Amino acid sequence: MANDENAGFTLPRGATGFFRPKDGPLPEIDLRALRTALYAAARAAGGKVGEVEEQTYPRTFHTASIVDGTGERIILSHAYHPWIAFAQERRDWYTEQFLAPPPWAHSFAHVGFMVLRREQLTMPLSNVDTSVLTQGEWREVRFYGITTLGGVLFNAWD
Repeated sequence: MANDENAGFTLPRGATGFFRPKDGPLPEIDLRALRTALYAAARAAGGKVGEVEEQTYPRTFHTASIVDGTGERIILSHAYHPWIAFAQERRDWYTEQFLAPPPWAHSFAHVGFMVLRREQLTMPLSNVDTSVLTQGEWREVRFYGITTLGGVLFNAWD
C-alpha cells in the first residue's frame, strides 16, 4: 500500500466514496455528459443503450449497458470522478471482474471521461498512491479484503 512517487495511479479525495464533512462534499460527475457518452458509444457499437441505473448509497458508481449484436456490455461510471470501467455483469461491488474496454470506449474519452483498462483496475494497491486515504477508509479496505485499485473505486462499502 505504497505511497511513493513511482506509484501507477494516484487516488484523489473521494475515490472510495467516503468523505469527511469538514472537507466538504465530494465532486460529482455530470450525468448529462455520461448519457451523451452512452448514446455516442451505442451508435459507435451499432447498438442501443440498455438500462441506466444511477448511483445510490452505498455504491460509488452508476451502472449502464450497451446492447449490440454481440450481447450486453456493462459500463461502470464512478459517481465522483470521471472514470469508466467495463464488466461482464452487474454487481454491487467489484474486485477483479473487469473487462478490457471495447473498441467504442473512445466515445467516453471524447466527452471527458477516463477509460480505465483492466490492467489498471486489477493493479495491486501496492502500486497505487494511496496517501490520500484516511484511517477510516483503510479500515474499510482491510475489512472487505480489497487488494486492487478497481476494488477501491467500484465498491458498496457501508
